[in-house]
Amino acid sequence: MTGPVRDQTTPDPAAEDAERPAPTPLTAPRDGLVPVIDRIQPLLAWCEAAASAPDEPVAVDAERASSYRYSSRAYLVQLRTEAAGTALIDPLAFTMPSTLPMLLAEREWVLHAAGQDLPSLAELGLRPGSLFDTELAARLLGMERVGLGAVVEDTLGLSLAKEHSAADWSKRPLPESWLVYAALDVEVLVEVRDVLAARLREAGKEQWAREEFAHEATREQGPTRSSSWRGLHGIGGLRSTRQLAAARAMWERRDEIASREDLSPHRVIKDRDIVAAAKESPRGREAFDRSLPAPLRKKDTWWKAARSGLDLPAAHLPDRSEASYPPPHKLWSKKYPEVWERYQLLRTAVGERAEELQVPTENLLQPGVLRTWTWEHDTPGDVAQVQEELLALGARPWQVELAAPVIRGALVEQA
Repeated sequence: MTGPVRDQTTPDPAAEDAERPAPTPLTAPRDGLVPVIDRIQPLLAWCEAAASAPDEPVAVDAERASSYRYSSRAYLVQLRTEAAGTALIDPLAFTMPSTLPMLLAEREWVLHAAGQDLPSLAELGLRPGSLFDTELAARLLGMERVGLGAVVEDTLGLSLAKEHSAADWSKRPLPESWLVYAALDVEVLVEVRDVLAARLREAGKEQWAREEFAHEATREQGPTRSSSWRGLHGIGGLRSTRQLAAARAMWERRDEIASREDLSPHRVIKDRDIVAAAKESPRGREAFDRSLPAPLRKKDTWWKAARSGLDLPAAHLPDRSEASYPPPHKLWSKKYPEVWERYQLLRTAVGERAEELQVPTENLLQPGVLRTWTWEHDTPGDVAQVQEELLALGARPWQVELAAPVIRGALVEQA
């Protein structure tokens, strides 16, 4: 496999934008707004219609309420095939019949930013037979803007409103304007896929996309929320282990409340308020209360949590930093200067190759893979050995074939 050759006569994007006609607003589903499916029989009817054209891909989307709810569940599932039209499914209303998972398990799914939706769909027992991710395709094609609206505009000349993307989809009944928005999210996805698939073929990147889509469809999805108190925004401002212990105890208390009441954690107490209160907690209750927003209720709850952390024996206090492998690369320049110099060399070389191929650097080779390989190797073997090592770290074959020669070449040239 060889990488595509970059066109040396690349047109000016600004000039192209000026010549491109204004996009046509996409404001309503072509078949009208369909009723929400909240009973099994209408869903079975949709499945029967979809089954009449078994080779058609299915456009898939899901709406969550992450800014409002603790869970990452899907509160609305949108499906569309040409034969069956659009289905807006309320997964809260009934238990999903086995017919739908069986139907979808044999289909290619077309999603935008699939990693956001696959976990919540898997909770419903819905898993793809294969996958086409329009956002990932856009990245591999080097498109500057890869949001759904931008990709629809670029490929089809249509503008897609995104005003309800952060709405509380757990609300019932769902407003009609929200349902129109949800239906439009799958209205043209298959058409977008067709355009992007043709572009991938023309650019010599079709195999890259296949490998990336297969990886995305089968990889284990991580937690949708931070599962560690160390993910608190601003925690770097806490200098003592007792402050950290207070923050940890408050985070744990917040997580308990948020989970029990199915609320997004920041709606219980914000990260910045936990950090500010933990910072003042060693100075006593008065300083602690002053650091919290005046409208915040039940301050005693948070003081008790903070105190439980402050009063821990020294042996039970958290370390200032969590052990990780390899060590955080931000520390390399001071603690491991030789590794840092090597990393800078390789990051630059991989970045230049990515620019030649017109893909984002992180798509040519994941930063974590490059950092781990750099940490573990001060001298490279031959190209085949570097390829084997990158594969073992989780890189895909197309990435390995393109990145391994660059990595080895950069280190050999430096030596």
